[in-house]
Amino acid sequence: MTRLKDQKPRSASSRAWLTRQISDPYVTRAKREGLRSRAAYKLAEIDDRHKVLKSGARVVDLGAAPGGWSEIAAGRVGAKGRVIALDILDMKPIPGVEFLQLDFLDPSAPARLKAMLGSGAAAKADVVLSDMAANATGHRQTDHLRIMALAEAAVEFAREVLAPSGVFLCKVLQGGTEAKLLAELKREFATVKHVKPPASRTDSAELYLLARGFHA
Repeated sequence: MTRLKDQKPRSASSRAWLTRQISDPYVTRAKREGLRSRAAYKLAEIDDRHKVLKSGARVVDLGAAPGGWSEIAAGRVGAKGRVIALDILDMKPIPGVEFLQLDFLDPSAPARLKAMLGSGAAAKADVVLSDMAANATGHRQTDHLRIMALAEAAVEFAREVLAPSGVFLCKVLQGGTEAKLLAELKREFATVKHVKPPASRTDSAELYLLARGFHA
């Protein structure tokens, strides 16, 4: 059993989280392989199964810090692809990734991301990724509504920037309101499904919506 040596008193939930992190094989693997976060394996596993990231693709990664998803995306789209990442937190540079430090809910964020993509047909994105999550309040219903609000904002942005047949992958939480979002996406994409990669903890309400074949 791993014991925590606390330097200061911690809440029960904080201690549980730290214990889970220490015993998590994905955390250990990420450190061993030099990846920025265990979240990298979620995207890698989804892509291994569903082939989301193709060589030369243009990708926008929302809620990117500390860079786990951007790292995987840049490696898989290669030198001919592009990855544009955004987060309210700072992120250390990643080769092949252009980064904008800004709150996605800032009114200027969509326009600034579009400006980074450029102009004309080539400015469209092939993939929009969103692993955004609001800071937890501890109140389950509030936390659910906040993360779904981020998901809805990401959908609105994806509508504006995705190229025909584009892909949208977004974190949601189980709890009922994701059904409305699922119905909306089914009207705009050829296929929409829930996916839960092995790296997503089984005791977590976290799911991902994978929408493919955007009807631009």
